[in-house]
Amino acid sequence: MQPARRPGGRTARVRTAVHEAVLELLREEEWDDVSIAQVAERSGVHQATIYRRWGTLSGLIDDVVYERLSQGSPVPDTGTLRGDIEAYALQVAEDVSGPLAALLMRAGMVGSRGPEGETFLINRGVQLQAMLDRAAARGEQPPTLLELMEVIIAPLYYHAIFFNRPAGPDHARSLVDRLLSLRGSSG
Repeated sequence: MQPARRPGGRTARVRTAVHEAVLELLREEEWDDVSIAQVAERSGVHQATIYRRWGTLSGLIDDVVYERLSQGSPVPDTGTLRGDIEAYALQVAEDVSGPLAALLMRAGMVGSRGPEGETFLINRGVQLQAMLDRAAARGEQPPTLLELMEVIIAPLYYHAIFFNRPAGPDHARSLVDRLLSLRGSSG
């Protein structure tokens, strides 16, 4: 039988302390220069606890990234297809241009192959599909999830990764316009 987890209990405090330490260290040092020993010292959490919980530094960083994306970038529900897609596109544009963008990109590319990354991507796909399904239930004509990814999300990441110049809010809005015009929707 699994022990009961206490929301807000010791486990949550440990996770918060370790996540904060990782983020602080990554603001100060290069990714390759950060170690579990540094995280343990900065967080006040024993190294053994960190290894037991996350296994590796990559596993820990993946957890930090997916937590930040899950909590910091919720899928919107504005009541309209255009509003939902635009709010999500603007959030993605902000995420890939913010102070932790390089971390999110690198962890997303490296970590998305692990179980935490796969779980995050599956959950995000389910959330986005629910957003599109809500629009269909309102009588709107939403794009497919693949179209949303190809026309809006992929270009925003592409700009940040290959141009090293994230697209801004105006570009994000123009991608929304492009997607909705392809679908014959005005949202």
